[in-house]
Amino acid sequence: MRAPDLDRAAGVLADAFTGYPWTDWCVAADSHTERLAGLQRIYLEHMALPYGAAYIDASGSGVAAFVPPDMPEPAESVVSKIVELHGDRVGRLVEAENQLSRLPAEPDAWTLATVGVTRAGQGAGLGGALLKAGLAELDRHERACSLDTSTDRNLPLYERHGFVVTGHITLDGGPDVWRMHRQVARRA
Repeated sequence: MRAPDLDRAAGVLADAFTGYPWTDWCVAADSHTERLAGLQRIYLEHMALPYGAAYIDASGSGVAAFVPPDMPEPAESVVSKIVELHGDRVGRLVEAENQLSRLPAEPDAWTLATVGVTRAGQGAGLGGALLKAGLAELDRHERACSLDTSTDRNLPLYERHGFVVTGHITLDGGPDVWRMHRQVARRA
């Protein structure tokens, strides 16, 4: 993915994450889709593209982004925009991060920050293909990967790609979150 893809990618992820337990819970309801697109654009532009790896398929219907463990903190202006976009639910995000810190973490692992496919394109294997491409690149560089997901429907997809559940928590007043980890796949 490149900078000219940012708006399309943010729109794909906003569509993919409409109705997702995590984003429905911690992103304000008013102008929800626009808030999601804004947040996804920020994460891609200020985190995944400059420090990690981001992928968009040729049709522009699916996106995946991975970030490294040593990524610098975003600038204060970026954090302010993230807070603004979360709106009246930003406190939930802060408390969730506190609760999630209790789950086991792999300090040297990259993070699958997001993978999403437009609702119209879901079920055709595109998310899996994007995961496969990104994970193959991580494997080439001998990097493990972790993720958090807030729906058990995603667990089989991630398990097919080598992730295992390492922790589970029900956030206070919020969704369930599963933490998963994948070791580097060694070539035979």
